[in-house]
Amino acid sequence: MKIPRIVLAGASSGVGKTSITCSIIYALRKHGFSVQPFKVGPDYIDPSYLSSISKNETFNLDVWLMGKNQLLSSFISNSKSDISVIEGVMGYYDGFEGKTNYASTHHVATLTKSPVILVLDASKTARSIAATALGFQKFHKNSRISGLILNKIGSKKHENLCRQALRVTKIPIIGVIPKDPLLKLESRHLGLFSTLDNKTLYNKIQKISKSISKNFDIDQIIKISKNTSKMSTISSSHFKKPKITIAVALDTSFNFYYRDNLMALQREGASLKFFSPVNDKKIPNCDGLYIGGGFPEILGSKLAKNQTMKKLVKKLAEDNLPIYAECGGLMYLTNSISSDNKKHKMVGLFDAETLMTKKMTLNYTKGRILPSIISERTHNIQGHEFHYSKLSSVSSDSRFAYELKIGDGIKNSKDGLIQYNSLASYGHLYFDSANYAEIFIKNCMKYSRR
Repeated sequence: MKIPRIVLAGASSGVGKTSITCSIIYALRKHGFSVQPFKVGPDYIDPSYLSSISKNETFNLDVWLMGKNQLLSSFISNSKSDISVIEGVMGYYDGFEGKTNYASTHHVATLTKSPVILVLDASKTARSIAATALGFQKFHKNSRISGLILNKIGSKKHENLCRQALRVTKIPIIGVIPKDPLLKLESRHLGLFSTLDNKTLYNKIQKISKSISKNFDIDQIIKISKNTSKMSTISSSHFKKPKITIAVALDTSFNFYYRDNLMALQREGASLKFFSPVNDKKIPNCDGLYIGGGFPEILGSKLAKNQTMKKLVKKLAEDNLPIYAECGGLMYLTNSISSDNKKHKMVGLFDAETLMTKKMTLNYTKGRILPSIISERTHNIQGHEFHYSKLSSVSSDSRFAYELKIGDGIKNSKDGLIQYNSLASYGHLYFDSANYAEIFIKNCMKYSRR
């Protein structure tokens, strides 16, 4: 199977990978190509930027969460456009640990056999940029680097100095981007603001992408993307006939979902209906509820004022409706969220308080999951957590579904609060790393047949 593809990697975080990836997608689409975006790592925010430019849903590629086989299966099955563009994460060789490249952008580029375009920040260097490029080129016996993009170039003289120095690498320079503070996207925590229902941000991404796209040798990028080996074909997934309905919270507060997770639910027989905990007064008739991550603290006041929604969610939980929630969803189901010296009352399903902090918790997680609404037996799990909050006043008789060896979780290396038929955790899971979607739907079916 022939899949034209490229990976956009950075020498480090903060070199402009996301804006440059968006700009390349923009340029490819202007040349008449359809583009399928992917994002290395567990991030939820950057994919929304890539989706807004490409007009296609972005899929994550994370070896830790998915495993090698699932990663390749997702990449191949979802590469249905003219060109697949993969945005990397952190520095090119930065992975789960310092000893290896495991779960790094290079690891994903190697698994997908993709050529790599390396983005270098040239703002505070000239001839020395060649040492950086040579280091990345020779650090691994097969760097896969097929092109360079120089970002934040100060002048034509600065560009010439960099070009002369980089001749030693024999790697083509396929983009030179001038230094311009306006060509920058605002950050929120590690990611960026979500584009969902944010027209101002969407317009800015479009404007930045259009501006930067003029600085690429797009013909060379297309040539690099096509200079790839064939990949194995995979059998198409069989989607079962819809048996039950799962209501999914989706608005500006809750929008962190892996596209693969939603597809896994659909494949196993779920019809998905979306609703807004911020704005709606009703939840669609359903047999299960899925509340993903996001930034509930940002619209804490609006969430708190929607008394009808909060009471309805709690009533459904008390009625033993299967509810699965992650991170922001967990926060919403606690008694309250305290942020900026304000306390916003939430659903109150779990007897705990959410406190926003300045400390970032960012981990891959590993441990065991006990029998619950997404698992019929005890087995090992791998996931990730990313939040700027913690739970306090957690009831001493709380029950937990996860026992962690790696990761902070909610309390004492435990995560996954259980109440009635609800499970809520700081940790995020990739459903197809086990049969989570299948078991969740089985429990939803039991509820619907009562």
